[in-house]
Amino acid sequence: MKKIFAEFREFAMRGNVLDLAVGVVLGGAFSAIITSLVDDIIMPLLSIILGRINIADLKVTIPGFSGSSAIVLTYGSFLQAVINFIAIAFALFIFIRFINNARERLHPKDEKAEEEMEEPTKSEVLLTEIRDLIKERSKC
Repeated sequence: MKKIFAEFREFAMRGNVLDLAVGVVLGGAFSAIITSLVDDIIMPLLSIILGRINIADLKVTIPGFSGSSAIVLTYGSFLQAVINFIAIAFALFIFIRFINNARERLHPKDEKAEEEMEEPTKSEVLLTEIRDLIKERSKC
């Protein structure tokens, strides 16, 4: 039993798992910010354009068949979810773009190092030749 707990502790303390946990927590907080942006700023502005107070209240009522209750399609909630998704996706795009630009400024690429990395080593060349010879023999 101690071995299982030790393995679990080792697993949980790996960098990737901790990074994922931090990402999930920050993602929840970021989602709350974007939801507030959409609900409190974008939707009221959009409702001014559409002449409605709350887009989430938009709905269509279809009368029921043979005495059954009416069917209500609340497409306003769907529109609000789509707008939330677009806002979150755009905000993440801008954030990731900002991070990538900052990374490039802090760590400029060394073109010479990239050229050196592209040249295969002697053993890689030899292994490639062996692979090609094996392919030729297997075709025959």
